[in-house]
Amino acid sequence: MTNGRDGAIGARMTDDPPPNPALLPAGFVDLLPSDAEAEAAGMEDLMRVFATHGYSRVKPPLLEFEDTLLSGSGAAVADQAFRLMDPDTRRMMALRPDITPQIARIAATRLADVPRPLRLSYTGLCVLASGGARESDRQISQAGIELIGPDSPQADAEIIALGAEGLAVLGVPGVSFDLTMPSLAPALIAEIDYTPAERQALMRALDRKDAAAVARLAGGLAPVLTELLHAAGPAERALAVLGGLVLPEPVRALSDRLAATCAAIKARVPDIRLTVDPVEFRGWRYHTGVCVTVYARGQHEELGRGGRYISNNDEPACGLTLRPEALLRAAPTRPGRIRVFLPAGCDPALGRRLRTEGYATVDALAPVADQAAEARRLGCTMIAAGDGIVALD
Repeated sequence: MTNGRDGAIGARMTDDPPPNPALLPAGFVDLLPSDAEAEAAGMEDLMRVFATHGYSRVKPPLLEFEDTLLSGSGAAVADQAFRLMDPDTRRMMALRPDITPQIARIAATRLADVPRPLRLSYTGLCVLASGGARESDRQISQAGIELIGPDSPQADAEIIALGAEGLAVLGVPGVSFDLTMPSLAPALIAEIDYTPAERQALMRALDRKDAAAVARLAGGLAPVLTELLHAAGPAERALAVLGGLVLPEPVRALSDRLAATCAAIKARVPDIRLTVDPVEFRGWRYHTGVCVTVYARGQHEELGRGGRYISNNDEPACGLTLRPEALLRAAPTRPGRIRVFLPAGCDPALGRRLRTEGYATVDALAPVADQAAEARRLGCTMIAAGDGIVALD
């Protein structure tokens, strides 16, 4: 038997290279100063927009008991959750893959007696078992709003209008909001007596936007579904196509709700860019009504998504969840604070004044021979002199 010291010596004598301390698991990254600061500042700007519209901020925990986090609307994201055992209670816990189900829990429990409509906002990290919006993402940030209580086009429109305002504050160019009604295509298909295999094949064809396969599989419903496939695009055109079709009453009700929501959005944000895809049905499985996906010109990834769902206690709700990482890739680069070097012996009052004016001050911890060189070494572009500051050459 070897003692601990012998074991350590043996370990060092193996041919295995030492672990790289900078190596992280796939899908997890370090945000370095400029990116981390830009994300934090952008999220505070976004949350400020939400707060000015009466949305109160909440902060649910990253980790919850599995049977709580992944019940109700959380069941729809259960396959994306990491699980581990609580060493204290021996109960299984899960890392949240999405914050919306936690907001539903809070609304139904801690805030059950708060008058409706209930307006809540949040921001925080989530962890996914597999890639998120981008294939490599497993740790993602979310920032969003939830409106719980009313079930109306005006409530849907408020959520989207606030999203548009927030993205405008961040300076994201060319934003578009892609509206869908995920239940419309399944409701239309349910009107026909397809076999389960036929229904599955037809839904797969719609998901792939394969017009030829839809025409082959849909039978008597083929003309309507084909026309709806081709209608996807600007909201006015898509709604005109929907309005001109003869639809069963349950499907017509869904179409009318989509049209009413578009009208309510336009009334609040006349210049918003809206598109509609009448047969799109993908999204979080807990969505039950009008849904939205947010894109920006020149960006292939989603900036966010949201929609109508049934919260805990069967309360109607709608929300929008934005992706900070994606937003900041789409937004113009945010300038950092100008850094000012404060030489040793500088009046502390000057530093306080500069910080209130928005500068970042960097104190010398000891006298140096060449203050300008030290300032440049520490990333400063200005240096304190007298009762003011001067730019470094």
